[in-house]
Amino acid sequence: MVELRRTLHRYPELAFEEVQTARVIMEELDRLGIPYEYGGIGGGIVARITGKPDGVTVALRAEMDGLPGFESTGLPFASVNPGKMHACGHDGHMAMVLGAAALLKSNPPPGNVLLVFQPAEERGGGSRVILRSGALSGVKAIFGGHLTGHYRVGEIMVTPGVITAQSDGFLIQVQGRGGHGARPHEAVDAVVVSSLLIVAIQTLVSREVNPVYPSVITIGQISAGSAPNVIAETATLRGTMRTTLPDVRKRLIGGIERMAKGIGDLHGARIEVIINEGYPPVVNTVTEAEIARRAAAKVVGEKGLVTMEYPSMGSEDFSYYLQEIPGCYVRLGALRDGWEHIPLHSPAFDFDEEAMKVGAAFFDQVARDAIEAYAG
Repeated sequence: MVELRRTLHRYPELAFEEVQTARVIMEELDRLGIPYEYGGIGGGIVARITGKPDGVTVALRAEMDGLPGFESTGLPFASVNPGKMHACGHDGHMAMVLGAAALLKSNPPPGNVLLVFQPAEERGGGSRVILRSGALSGVKAIFGGHLTGHYRVGEIMVTPGVITAQSDGFLIQVQGRGGHGARPHEAVDAVVVSSLLIVAIQTLVSREVNPVYPSVITIGQISAGSAPNVIAETATLRGTMRTTLPDVRKRLIGGIERMAKGIGDLHGARIEVIINEGYPPVVNTVTEAEIARRAAAKVVGEKGLVTMEYPSMGSEDFSYYLQEIPGCYVRLGALRDGWEHIPLHSPAFDFDEEAMKVGAAFFDQVARDAIEAYAG
């Protein structure tokens, strides 16, 4: 697993471009003698371990894509593809599922296990490519997981219900009237209008949403202006919105649109809001979360089990699987004692490779336990 992980880490590829990544996975599946189907560039790989052809079928999922970014880890196996890196642990996820594949192949359970290597989790919702292919037809449950530095190696977080938030992007275009910086009365300043809108939008979460319902609005990009002495005619704002309840999402979208119209009318500007729907929330089903909890306890003991009080405001396209198939998404501790926590997506992100032992053992165990539970 370490060798596989380091090879995958060295050659990261972005969403829907996972050519060499797929080749490494298929070579390992060939070595293990596990048959698979490959959807080609931009598609995924679905392998099948058959222990009992007419038995229950469950699925294990890993993601293939990396992220844009310049790696700063200094690792001897750091990315050699400029501007691309595995900053989210997907290299480890692939290696862990392949490790579980080796365990399952050596002693197949009395059912069937699909190994799903999907493209484009970070951008594009690659899980939908797998679902549209029909490869998961008849699957009883699906399990996935994510390495995280929020927990130590040997800890597994398993919780039923909402795990991650709905993620939506938005674009706001402000149309004012340009002019000379010395004569603001002749213009409608798109920068000033944008500034007022940014401050107003922040009150949506703090003053219009029940504080017990997690939600976030972040404006991460602003583009405006051409020169210091020119009043900007246009401005573009880009941001993200995270919610865990449909009613809160609806209220925030309505609030952004209401404030945009009101501030535009107040200052004589035209403001357009475009909402780009993102990934839905990941919602673990109760039965499958209990199966995962029991499997995790066998691997790390009751002391290694962690529960999550509040949903993560991150997002995950595992949510699309769970809209159609029962399942559970867990977090796998990857922080070594003495290490400083480095967040996911950081150019300095790394994880303790010992975590892959735990992950592979968990995926192996949860597949066996799920087949046994459904067959019984």
